[in-house]
Amino acid sequence: KEQVTCDTIITTESEVGGMKSNYFIEVSEDLPTLQQCYDFVNDPGCGAVSTFIGTTRDNFQGKKVTKLSYEGYIPMAKKELTKLCDEAVEKFTVRKIAAVHILGDCPVGEASVILACSSPHRRDSLQCCEFLIDELKARVPIWKREVYEGDDSVWKENVEWKEGKRQRVMVKSDEANGSGEKRART
Repeated sequence: KEQVTCDTIITTESEVGGMKSNYFIEVSEDLPTLQQCYDFVNDPGCGAVSTFIGTTRDNFQGKKVTKLSYEGYIPMAKKELTKLCDEAVEKFTVRKIAAVHILGDCPVGEASVILACSSPHRRDSLQCCEFLIDELKARVPIWKREVYEGDDSVWKENVEWKEGKRQRVMVKSDEANGSGEKRART
């Protein structure tokens, strides 16, 4: 059984001495497993653990998808995920949260993001997971490129719901290669 190590856990400012954290946050090429996330959030004082797993599907608008490829700014992504966890704890009665996202290639059928949280009762943990994935996609600096059969690809822009309206969110221009191509957050 794999264990979550302390060096992958983000501590919060509200902790005494930073000895224990209620958040497990990771953004890397090595995605922790669902079991590791569950083991972290599982708590004997909680009657509910909810999870969300985002996976790569094999198609989009009639095109065959072979993989998703993610890029991100790790320090800022971890900082923003920590803020989201702080907001979730204020909004919902949850005890522990795991929020992990892969960088690099993610083949069809594989997980790219795992969110898990524990709470005394189911409603808070379910609503917390929904809040986390919606806000992650809208705010965290991770960008997604969808790769199709034949190596054609496109940087994807997410459409999220804000205040009851469908809107485009946080597009980043690819100035590094001078293409003016836009990248969108996951």
